[in-house]
Amino acid sequence: MKFISWNIDSLNAALTSDSNRAVLTRKVIDTILENDPDVIALQETKLPTKGPSKKHIEHLATFFKGYAYQWRSSQEPARKGYAGTMFLYKEKFTPEVSYPEIGAPDTMDLEGRIITLDFGEFYLTQVYTPNAGDGLKRLKERQVWDEKYAEYLQRLDNEKAVLATGDYNVAHKEIDLANPDNNRRSAGFTDEEREGFTNLLNKGFTDTFRHIHGDVTGMYSWWAQRVKTSKINNSGWRIDYWLVSDRVADKVVKSEMVDSGERQDHTPTMLEIDLTI
Repeated sequence: MKFISWNIDSLNAALTSDSNRAVLTRKVIDTILENDPDVIALQETKLPTKGPSKKHIEHLATFFKGYAYQWRSSQEPARKGYAGTMFLYKEKFTPEVSYPEIGAPDTMDLEGRIITLDFGEFYLTQVYTPNAGDGLKRLKERQVWDEKYAEYLQRLDNEKAVLATGDYNVAHKEIDLANPDNNRRSAGFTDEEREGFTNLLNKGFTDTFRHIHGDVTGMYSWWAQRVKTSKINNSGWRIDYWLVSDRVADKVVKSEMVDSGERQDHTPTMLEIDLTI
């Protein structure tokens, strides 16, 4: 099966806006669909609390023909139109859907950050991990989130194999960003966040990109929008992942980034896995 995950940074804008950025976003959607994935996972959808509007639904049917979808939006008292996730899967599939709460602090469980699909033989789950924020103002809450999320994945893994994806908002190792020395206390590269990700992997999960590509450098999934030349100069970070239960790591065929062209920010990541071998 083939899966593609992407922090789209506003599906709402992609479906309804004619801005230059929205046009670039739709080009990336075209690229994703050219790869013919069985499932698409989207993070940071920024849809309304009640989910896709009538206009959104019309556009989803046009852009993602042949796909069913499940969404989760931010709910009050969390901020409206914030975060959010969506799974789109080919209509031939009928997975069981759940919207877990993990006992996270603050409003994190209400921000639409996790959706899980049960395909019978395996779980597929996606996450939009909370950012530690400017000045690391949310770092302590983020640390609790990391612990709770790792425990959640471990519970799933105790039942059956897990494929987990999303924007994890952490560059795990120095080779996962272009300028580690300049970012020691930046959100996404603190010791605390890196240790949280190590703890997650130690619960029985494999970073499939490193499993396939080893210690290759210079391959990233995100380039800061605030720095106009970050993508041109490849001053990026790898913060988007496909993780799998250790026991199925040898079944991974591909784990790589999908070219997002001119669009700066996140690029999609793709996993191919053959669970029948």
